[in-house]
Amino acid sequence: MLNTAVLIAFALVAAAFALSLWRLLIGPSAPDRILALDTLYINAIALLVLLGIHLSSALYFEAALLIALMGFVGTVALCKFLLRGDIIE
Repeated sequence: MLNTAVLIAFALVAAAFALSLWRLLIGPSAPDRILALDTLYINAIALLVLLGIHLSSALYFEAALLIALMGFVGTVALCKFLLRGDIIE
């Protein structure tokens, strides 16, 4: 039962990943692209967590935490650059 649910979740998160990638590529403005990048890394985290559940390995959860940290810092830096034009004051 859990195996079937994980496979269905893989398919749905992969579809969300593809749609986020599409928005990143064709986004009409910079804020749309930043939001798509933010959603993309959240989908990557979800895929890693699902892979960790499927393979019963804790290594994937640690990788998901690292991606979450780097994604947050990247999103903050991009937003700060977009608003002020400079990251480091």
